[in-house]
Amino acid sequence: MAKNKVCQSCGAVIDRKNSILGTEADGSRSQLYCDHCYKDGKFLHPNLTLEEVKKHYVEKFVELKVPRWVAKLMVRSVDKLERWKKK
Repeated sequence: MAKNKVCQSCGAVIDRKNSILGTEADGSRSQLYCDHCYKDGKFLHPNLTLEEVKKHYVEKFVELKVPRWVAKLMVRSVDKLERWKKK
């Protein structure tokens, strides 16, 4: 199982079978990122900013009928994920 329980870019839950894990350049499964964010050792959207990712996921949750205020609460900790931590 992946070391992290959520993707360290978007926060997607990584299941026990690791079916959504992204891939490293050598084809092995990433232990940090999902396949929606990471493939072949690279981010699929390398220029995405933290604010853009938060806005994107709020809109996705709203499409799924989650109230906007709840969606905003759900994405507020994205900046604590490995990809977005201030170094």
